[in-house]
Order: sequence, then structure tokens, then C-alpha cells
Amino acid sequence: MKIELEKSLALPVSAGAGWKLVENIETMASCMPGAKITERIDATHYKGAITVKLGPATVSFKGELEVLAQDETARSIHIIGKGSDTGSGSGASLDLHAVVKDTGGDTCELSGVSVVNVTGKVAAFGSRLMNAATDQLLKIFFANVLIKAQEVQAALARAAADAPPPPVMTAAPVEQKFNAAAFIWALIRDWFAGLRGHGKPS
Repeated sequence: MKIELEKSLALPVSAGAGWKLVENIETMASCMPGAKITERIDATHYKGAITVKLGPATVSFKGELEVLAQDETARSIHIIGKGSDTGSGSGASLDLHAVVKDTGGDTCELSGVSVVNVTGKVAAFGSRLMNAATDQLLKIFFANVLIKAQEVQAALARAAADAPPPPVMTAAPVEQKFNAAAFIWALIRDWFAGLRGHGKPS
């Protein structure tokens, strides 16, 4: 069963703070109820787990996440993941594109498009139950993202306040050196000029 989602969330923080949060995979995962990163393999590969309650059943998926692309200039990220629940024999995969858009001042918008494929017994619950569970999870997720984004914004403000002010750049003064030889020659030249002046007829 395939579930396609396209959501956006307005954040009262700068785009820089929003992106700082999104690129932190561990923090973003912690915003999703029941989800966590259990191991960071390298800069782009992670192991994680998520426990979800679907009606009378509870499933626990364990799997891996991979950051396929990450563009700091565009503030966009592409993540894929896959996992399985050994208890129910179910599987799930995720393909997520997310971007942080600057909306002016200290505001931004987090937008995401994701495709989730579910197989096995979990898929038998049907799209209606799955969509209801997903909507509930996203409400909590967005509330947590809002809190975390404000924490990141506050941390960046504190760091900026503690940083020393940048040095004031001024033009280097031109070094003036006293030229003794030139000074003495000027005196001699003026003295001879004075003598010639006195020798001229009036």
C-alpha cells in the first residue's frame, strides 16, 4: 500500500535556524513520536527504529536511513529509508524530499513531500486507518518541530551574542621616515640661492 503525503509548516524562525534543525537527522527523528536514531554509521547513513500504534495493534519497525542528497544553499534534503517489523512480518519504505524556504525576516516554511510504501500485515489495516494514524503522528511531529526550531533559533542568538565583534578594518598608516641627507642638501641649496640673490644689482 502506498501513502503519499505533501505537507508544509510555517515556522517563526529564520531560514538558517530552520535548516540547522532539518539537517540534524537525530533531532528531526526525535520529533516523530516513537521514533529514534539508534546508530550513526557515517555522515549519510543511520540506523533507527519507530513504534506506531495502528488501531488494536502496535508495530515496531527497525531499519536504515540514507541521506541521498543535501544542498545547504537550496536548504533541501532527500532521504530514503526502509525497515521491517519482525513481529508482524511487515515492511515499510520511505522516500522524503524536504526544503526550507525563506519567507522573510525571522520566518520560514518547512515543506515536505514523502512516499511511504507498506507491505505485509500492516497494509491489511487499510488506507483509512493508516491515513488517520499518519495525520495524528504528523500533528505531534509538527508541534515538536516548532519547539525544536525555536530552541535552535535561541541557541544561534546566544552564540552570536557571545561572539567577539569583528575587527574594524582601517587603512594602514603610511610610514614617514626622516631623510637627513635630503634635509641638509635643501639647506645648502637655499643658502647658495640666498647668496646669488644678494649679489644681483638692485
